[in-house]
Amino acid sequence: MSTARPWPVRSAAGPAGRLPERIVCLTPETAETLYLLGEEDRIAGISGYTVRPARARKEKPRIGAFTTARVDRILALEPDLVLGFSDLQADLAGELIRAGLPVLVFNQRSIGGILNMMVTLGHLVGAGERANALAAELAAGVERVRRAARHLPRRPRVYFEEWPDPMIAGVRWVSQLIEAAGGEDCFAHLAVHADARRRIITDPGAVAARMPDIIIGSWCGRRFDPGEVAARPGWHRIPAVRDGHVYEIKSAEILQPGPGALREGLDRLHRIVLRWQGLH
Repeated sequence: MSTARPWPVRSAAGPAGRLPERIVCLTPETAETLYLLGEEDRIAGISGYTVRPARARKEKPRIGAFTTARVDRILALEPDLVLGFSDLQADLAGELIRAGLPVLVFNQRSIGGILNMMVTLGHLVGAGERANALAAELAAGVERVRRAARHLPRRPRVYFEEWPDPMIAGVRWVSQLIEAAGGEDCFAHLAVHADARRRIITDPGAVAARMPDIIIGSWCGRRFDPGEVAARPGWHRIPAVRDGHVYEIKSAEILQPGPGALREGLDRLHRIVLRWQGLH
């Protein structure tokens, strides 16, 4: 373990303090953000799902999966901050807090929330200006795609499936990215719910009734099977199935609420929309 450097910061109480030097990232998006900010030396451990940048998996110890991170491994890294995401990590966060570690859990569920997470994290490690610039760059990229999509002749109806059994529709940031890419989310009214249980589609016929032009699967932790989707009763009549517009976007590209979703995820969505339009 390297000796921590003193980083004077001004707090509301006045005294100087030290910025976190050994951060464990329980989810990939915070690690990705720290790398983009040039603050990767502060990372002491990462999630096993981390794929961006690729070198992170070679450089940083992995502490486990999303909800099954190894507390003993985390404690052995002697972190001065642990970063998590959402209520799904509440039990893990509680265990780490009881072990005496400082834990910060983000809960971003929208494009704006993702940008705010990056800005907050940047300021937390003394890279506020760089974080502001990164967020502005990503926001501008989303707007460029949105403006380009306005000129498309039609907006295809898109059904995004986050999980097949039970069927779960896309989370809010995915719904927003579909709209920015030039599509129309068939279940935008469900996307407002942070809790995946409130995005469950109990009747497969509800999807067929909306006649999506495009179906996109991103089954987190499981390979998407277009054949399984096409074989669902009555789905052969759905335009997306009939015309061969059933696609997979890897969960690492779209379901991790960080920079990758706003770049790779949005790009994949836009390319799929353009392909449906016959323009790609």
